[in-house]
Amino acid sequence: MIFDFFGAKKKAVIAMAHIGALPGSPLYDADGGVDKLIEGVLKDVERLQKGGVDAVMFGNENDRPYVFKAAPEGVAAMTAVVQAVKPVLTVPFGVNYLWDPVASIAIGAATGARFVREIFTGVFASDMGVWQPDCAAASRLRHNLGRDDMKMLFNINAEFAHSLDARPIELRARSALFSSLADAILVSGPITGEPADQSDLQKVCATVKDIPVFANTGVNIDNVRDVLAIASGVVIGTHFKIDGHTWNAVDGERVKRFMNVVETLR
Repeated sequence: MIFDFFGAKKKAVIAMAHIGALPGSPLYDADGGVDKLIEGVLKDVERLQKGGVDAVMFGNENDRPYVFKAAPEGVAAMTAVVQAVKPVLTVPFGVNYLWDPVASIAIGAATGARFVREIFTGVFASDMGVWQPDCAAASRLRHNLGRDDMKMLFNINAEFAHSLDARPIELRARSALFSSLADAILVSGPITGEPADQSDLQKVCATVKDIPVFANTGVNIDNVRDVLAIASGVVIGTHFKIDGHTWNAVDGERVKRFMNVVETLR
């Protein structure tokens, strides 16, 4: 089962378009400003689309150290960047403001995104402190903004964190669907760019049957066959970058090679 905006395609590939550090974060380039952010992500989006990805997701991975509550200047800037890039988009897009579910929904609703990814449920011990997302507030905001059509992708095991919920991951995934109306479940590795535990992915895919399950981190050309043998699709960022380094620009040839492999699996 996959979202209707992917059409007849199976085993969807959602590619990350990493925006440079936003205003308010320590790595923000004030001299370059928002114009530089737009210029950088435009180039990445063009390479991703030319390489044949099925969707693009805008994210603020460069806003380190990460926060749980988005700064207004960051929300404003990310919205402006996405709006500026929209005219060149030929594939569906989503957004993710790390690590604020409500801000992600707000940006997604304002820009016309088809989906939003975040940590919506659970309690975690993380690099940023104790992590307690508010799924109810995010879901209600989506509804109140008239965007019930915008899918909520639940990252079920947070990066840079350890779940304080002792339930097995497959039970947490099934519970998120039942109690919190998840539209999709994403299974992640411990850190951006590192693969999810294959046994975790298998357990979730075997348990959650009514909605898509995606591998969220660490997918590459060497493991994509095994991942797509069980998952509905993948979210991929690091592997598409020059030399496979998260903070580099997108390498169009890496994208093409990866998508050529995916086409053989569909």
